[in-house]
Amino acid sequence: MMISTRGRYALRVMIDMAEHSSGEYIPMKDIARRQQISLKYMEKIMPILVGGKLVEGVHGKGGGYRLTRGPEEYKVGEILRLTEGTLAPVHCIECGAEPCERAGECRTLPMWLELDKVINDYLDSVTLDQLMRPEPGAGVGAGLAI
Repeated sequence: MMISTRGRYALRVMIDMAEHSSGEYIPMKDIARRQQISLKYMEKIMPILVGGKLVEGVHGKGGGYRLTRGPEEYKVGEILRLTEGTLAPVHCIECGAEPCERAGECRTLPMWLELDKVINDYLDSVTLDQLMRPEPGAGVGAGLAI
């Protein structure tokens, strides 16, 4: 599993929106500028987030985007599954994958299933709220449930 640019940028966008949330709509150009993401790329990410009901948007004067929930209610796993489609470490256990003809005798399948569970459980334990509040002077992942 490799998280794509789309997934990484979507997380940055969501954190940015959470940090700048005042109940008002945030112009996409402001988020793009702060996160150094091109508007063209933002125009690909935002419809995915709107379609997943993670954000809502309004066009026109005073328009932009805002979160539909509080930052503590967003799980990183939810955002990544929406933007990535799957977090499965191997193709054979992806949702909707063709059943593997070797599944009944595959000695590695239980390991892949357990790894998939560990990945999803961990990412579902991390919220936007936690990512907004890194502990000062702490290393990567500090303050997160591991």
